[in-house]
Amino acid sequence: MSRIRALLPVAVSLLLAACGFQLRGQAQLPFQSLYVPGTSPLVVELKRNLASAGKARLVDDSKEAEAILGFTGETREKVILSYNTSGRVSEYQLRYRVGFRVTDPKGQVYVPTSEITLTRDIAFNDAQVLSKESEELLLYRDMQSDMVQQILRRLVAAKPPQPEPEFPPGPL
Repeated sequence: MSRIRALLPVAVSLLLAACGFQLRGQAQLPFQSLYVPGTSPLVVELKRNLASAGKARLVDDSKEAEAILGFTGETREKVILSYNTSGRVSEYQLRYRVGFRVTDPKGQVYVPTSEITLTRDIAFNDAQVLSKESEELLLYRDMQSDMVQQILRRLVAAKPPQPEPEFPPGPL
């Protein structure tokens, strides 16, 4: 029995190696330096993740950056989903929407203007107002972390801007 326990980790590691399993590793951004303006909680968390994620360095001036991440909007909404039999709200939907784009200093586009929307449903009870408010804050914080991860994935998938082709002069 002890031999089986000793060989089990070896067998599992051999199976994983044989099937081609490999850890994802660090994200490789298609640019060497990035400028991210702003000081909102989303920007702070994004900068922290970018600093630890890859080889691209964050710069404090847009003129030094190879790419500029600009935010076009960030909104949080709370929409009523349903009412109970007495006409009171029983469920809300929380929406978190962020728009952004990535360009180089000349204005050529890495990532066109994009918008990511995340939603979470939350049950509501009049007797638990304080706990539901703290649950709402936790859900927004969770959505912010998800948003940062989605933005990072889009940055990794970004394509370098292609220079515009130059046509030779001549008759048309």
